[in-house]
Amino acid sequence: MSAQSARRKATNAVVATLASGAAILSLGLLASILFTLVARGLPALQWRVLTVSMAPTGEHGGLANAIVGSLIQVAIGMLIATPIGVLAGTYLSEYARGSKIGDATRFVSDILLSAPSILIGLFVYVILVATTKTYSGIAGAVALAVIAIPIIIRTTEDMLSLVPVALREAAAALGAPKWKVVTMIAWRSAGAGMLTGLLLALARVAGETAPLLFTSLGNLNWSTSLAKPMASLPVAIYQMAASPYEDLVQLAWAGALVITLGVLAINILAQLTIGRRR
Repeated sequence: MSAQSARRKATNAVVATLASGAAILSLGLLASILFTLVARGLPALQWRVLTVSMAPTGEHGGLANAIVGSLIQVAIGMLIATPIGVLAGTYLSEYARGSKIGDATRFVSDILLSAPSILIGLFVYVILVATTKTYSGIAGAVALAVIAIPIIIRTTEDMLSLVPVALREAAAALGAPKWKVVTMIAWRSAGAGMLTGLLLALARVAGETAPLLFTSLGNLNWSTSLAKPMASLPVAIYQMAASPYEDLVQLAWAGALVITLGVLAINILAQLTIGRRR
């Protein structure tokens, strides 16, 4: 065995060891977080948490209004962000390659992707809350949509760029117009990856707290009006976790477990759906 070959094998062994160690460390940290979350949140996860609205300490309140408020704001935010993100990502991948408009759009999208969520909350606060003189659920939904849009744009563009050019050329050779090539060929081929992008965006916005503090604010009472302050689960967890009362802290742990289980259920359902399509 030559010295060069021995050096390559030694380097490969070192890199493989470091990579394996990093993977084990990541899994260990994740397992530790999940164990702590389950150990602290499961004892507090009672039926009243899902059916009773928030209440002051000692009154055995729950998180029903916060859960409903989060579902409403996240759903509206994703309804706003999904068509914008998918269409913008499709434009960047299929129509704007090498163009100045495409480069500018991609640059702005990358900036939004890395922007702190609290800045997005302040931006929506100035645009909607300060002008209407009231916090509202629709302002929270818009803030979540702004956070989700760049994630959807990036994943949509990346997934469409992986579709083989030969598929597009074959459809064009059969006389299919450009829009049909995109919708019937490119979107179908990249559908699983695009769905993954939507799930990533959903998982990101589902746990956002800072933007909602500046937009929907929160509400102890039951409220589904988009024109009024609306409760949300992340904000409720943030407020209760900082409380000096043990019953509210336990309720915060239960809320954190609810968010985790919800995101996990969505991911499992999506994987099952993707597997059946494949």
